[in-house]
Amino acid sequence: MKQKNEQIHTTKLLTYLLIGLIGVLGLLCLYYGSSFAPGSRRSDNTGSRLDGSDPVFGGFSRNRDLDDLLDEQGHYPEVPKSIPICDIKYSELIPCLDRNLIYQLKLKPNLTVMEHYERHCPPPERRYNCLIPPPRGYKIPIRWPASRDEVWKANIPHTHLAEEKSDQHWMVVDGEKIKFPGGGTHFHDGADKYITGLAQMLKFPGDKLHNGGSIRNVLDVGCGVASFGAYLLPLDIIAMSLAPNDVHENQIQFALERGIPSTLGVLGTKRLPYPSRSFELAHCSRCRIDWLQRDGILLLELDRLLRPGGYFAYSSPEAYEQDPENRKIWNAMYNLLKRMCWKVAVKRGQTVIWAKPLSNSCYLKRDPGTRPPLCSSGDDPDASWNVSMKACITPYSAKMHKERWSGLLPWPQRLTTAPPRLEEIGVSPEEFHEDTKIWHFRVIEYWKQMRSVIQKNSFRNVMDMNSNLGGFAAALKDKDVWVMNVAPVKMSARLKIIYDRGLIGTVHDWCEAFSTYPRTYDLLHAWAVFSEIEERGCSAEDLLIEMDRILRPDGFVIIRDKHSMINHIQKFITALRWDGWLSEVEPRTDALSAGEERVLIARKKLWSDGFMTM
Repeated sequence: MKQKNEQIHTTKLLTYLLIGLIGVLGLLCLYYGSSFAPGSRRSDNTGSRLDGSDPVFGGFSRNRDLDDLLDEQGHYPEVPKSIPICDIKYSELIPCLDRNLIYQLKLKPNLTVMEHYERHCPPPERRYNCLIPPPRGYKIPIRWPASRDEVWKANIPHTHLAEEKSDQHWMVVDGEKIKFPGGGTHFHDGADKYITGLAQMLKFPGDKLHNGGSIRNVLDVGCGVASFGAYLLPLDIIAMSLAPNDVHENQIQFALERGIPSTLGVLGTKRLPYPSRSFELAHCSRCRIDWLQRDGILLLELDRLLRPGGYFAYSSPEAYEQDPENRKIWNAMYNLLKRMCWKVAVKRGQTVIWAKPLSNSCYLKRDPGTRPPLCSSGDDPDASWNVSMKACITPYSAKMHKERWSGLLPWPQRLTTAPPRLEEIGVSPEEFHEDTKIWHFRVIEYWKQMRSVIQKNSFRNVMDMNSNLGGFAAALKDKDVWVMNVAPVKMSARLKIIYDRGLIGTVHDWCEAFSTYPRTYDLLHAWAVFSEIEERGCSAEDLLIEMDRILRPDGFVIIRDKHSMINHIQKFITALRWDGWLSEVEPRTDALSAGEERVLIARKKLWSDGFMTM
């Protein structure tokens, strides 16, 4: 009897152990299945999730609590062998400028102030974590400089601008190509002659708008297909050509396909993502902007962005038409700018050019209560990420360099000269020059790493995803490229140095999608970007998918980061179709190195139409 009871006890014990083991295995399967199955994502945010069967939404992320253990073991949890391809209808998706999202989330933007053209990013559970396909028939883009004048129609299969602007010579459809004659609403004889005309109005030497290198950075608002910016490039002037994703929704896409510096943006309710005193010239040619709205807040935004003595060139019917409506607008605009202490530098034909004051003296002479008022002393004019515009004038502080162009040397000397505003970010001239030298060496090593697979014109549109002081872009000065320097939000104070070097860039949060069309950059450089976003709890995998959206087929990524992060990223290379060419090295340690680093360079494949339908 005793032996029988012992047998029963042993049997029960084994049964309990078996049930417990099954339970543990079940929990492990549930955990890993929910974390890594395609079409699902783990999010720290609360809220409803879309059905996991949707092939568009979802994502891939790893358990943050396991990071240290996994790093020690030298591996990460299993990653997906493939990533879904989005439906072809998403081939031009810009996640944070998707008007369908506004309707789906039932947002109510104020249309009169252009809020619907500003950024509205999807919440984590609604991100498009699939690979954006190119349109059918897509071809590797025509290389610069030929691309300035023609692109493949298949790459941007939209001809409505050619039809709508046929009388203004914006663009012309010619067989398999779309060509750009260099016209514009006010460029009756071409953008090049229009630019020469501006220089003649200002009496610049040799009729050259660069004025001996003193005019380098230009902001072109409402830029169309960016022909103004295209014809500034031979003058060593670089323009940030800006337009919204509006009824002319593909204008910036055409500009980037052409290889012209440009970006999506709008003068709406938020400050443009650039620091104060960044541009020598702002330009508006029939940009259809109501400059008088909300107490002149949009002109005050231009005032924030212009350097001391900077110009605003304005070509529009208000400047020359004599009918009562246009005269009324002109008089109101003239009076507003007079109260802002701007002066008419010259007015001729269809264009007027205003000049911003060099000092505070005019502001101090205004009558008490004059509007617009001066901004408060606590306002930071350089804060620009998701900051509302303010209807006030930014005065010059005692520390500001109030000389014309902020005391900067002419281009190209300013590229390698320590700018005065370094002091504002706590960087010494010696540190600045050391940074420049380090990036010069690093870029040489990058190009050596890629020399077997690149040609002289392989790159045109380049993005530095963590620009720091602009050393990477400065090291490319002898190559026929332009660089979009991106300052992560926590490093946004350094973007002013980028502009003071005669470069261009923007502020961005890499936990969100970038404001550009798919397939717009030939080279993406990411230095310590992945480590930074993971420290903030954002997903490296989401960023990889966003980089794939931005990158052109046959384009390259250069990722420089800690060893464990590079190991993790490598596991996604095949799933991303970035295995057209691959190289990984351990770089030489320098003053900018953050511990042990690795450099991974990968090339994105061009997908075939048949592959996209698999």
